[in-house]
Amino acid sequence: MHPEFWQKRWELNQIGFHQSEVNPYLQPYWPQLNLKKGSRVLVPLCGKSLDLVWLAAQGHQVLGVELSEKAVEDFFHEQQLTPQITEQGAFKVYQAGALALWCGDIFGLTADDVADCAAVYDRAALIALPPPMREQYVAHLSRILPSACEGLLITMDYDQAQMAGPPFAVPDEDVQALLGARWQLDFCEVRDILGESWKFLQAGVTRLEERVYRLMAR
Repeated sequence: MHPEFWQKRWELNQIGFHQSEVNPYLQPYWPQLNLKKGSRVLVPLCGKSLDLVWLAAQGHQVLGVELSEKAVEDFFHEQQLTPQITEQGAFKVYQAGALALWCGDIFGLTADDVADCAAVYDRAALIALPPPMREQYVAHLSRILPSACEGLLITMDYDQAQMAGPPFAVPDEDVQALLGARWQLDFCEVRDILGESWKFLQAGVTRLEERVYRLMAR
């Protein structure tokens, strides 16, 4: 997925991946991380997700990273917030209170940028990337995140032959292979969501599951 692909999706408002509500897995599983108030949370490929607002409401400092400037501007407009705009390395940073959205390429993040991140929340990043970029993404996070960093990961799994991504299928064996060396993976839940996913049904997909993992530091 080249950057132009996602920029075009946002420009054309082709954002079926955007959820109009807070993700239902956050409330039951995020508290299990037992993070201290004020902990900083990295949210890769965050778009304009309402999850950012929920995380900030739990007392976290939120660092969202998003390629599309339109998505970032839409987020602050829809939340009726006026951000301060600064530059940080290769990123244009929009910040209002505990919410900081860094506009730029996730691969431009450095270890210094995320040195104080206690957790990572990935609902949209891993499933947005095809396999080669997926491996690069996980390797990049593994290099830059602090060793004690924990997190929550949400994936999708279906027969990739029945529909082209994104979002891409990331079966459990791939999750284990990609992240197992860096984190201990605690499997939390699997849910059949085919009945509520018209795009997949129209494409002829016969199985669609969401899986939730807690990522624990080794």
